[in-house]
Amino acid sequence: MTAAASTNRDEVLAWLERKGTRRTVEGMARYGLPSDRAFGVPVGTMRVQAKRIGRDHRLAAALWKSGWFEARMMAALVDDPALVTRLQMDAWAAAFDNWGVCDNACFHLFSRSPLGWEAARRWSTSRQEFVKRGAFALMASLVLRDRAAPDARFRALLPHIEKGARDQRNFVKKGVNWALRAIGKRNPALNAAAVASSRRLAASADPAPRWVGKDALRELTSPAVIRRLAARRRS
Repeated sequence: MTAAASTNRDEVLAWLERKGTRRTVEGMARYGLPSDRAFGVPVGTMRVQAKRIGRDHRLAAALWKSGWFEARMMAALVDDPALVTRLQMDAWAAAFDNWGVCDNACFHLFSRSPLGWEAARRWSTSRQEFVKRGAFALMASLVLRDRAAPDARFRALLPHIEKGARDQRNFVKKGVNWALRAIGKRNPALNAAAVASSRRLAASADPAPRWVGKDALRELTSPAVIRRLAARRRS
């Protein structure tokens, strides 16, 4: 908790209300984000304010409980990953009802927690659409956050990804695709493993895994990705 941690929930909600615009709310709706419990504050604006506030676990809990879209986005930005519990992660995931809050929480908070790996595997079998998307958003986020993780940890996620690709729901399918592409761009060895998974999926008779596989292959075998991975190997 920083010196700025005296900020309370009502102050943050009042700030969000001042910064929100109807135009932004309408734009959010076009991208499948909630417009009923939203102020209409750009993500970049929230990130700047979150840095000013600093880490505050109690404030994060209060903001989450408010139910407002931007308040939940801010909750993930100001929470302290070291204080996050499995109970909290599961409760927040169960409340995910849109991709924005889901992806933001997974990328900015849960992927920084040592509990993230276990949660990603566990949520991948959930029947709830956005909990399951959270599993794969978290896997993709771990690629960027956990620089020290060995390749074996990411290879172990590939069977979960291949199984998750059978889910035809749009937000799940796109999350699976995101995770597969992220792993395949980490280094040459993981690229080979992810390409093998992608080829198996692309050969499926079912449309969802076939789309995931073909779309991932298009990027993971592209000249741009191959050049980038080769440069990384040389360095």
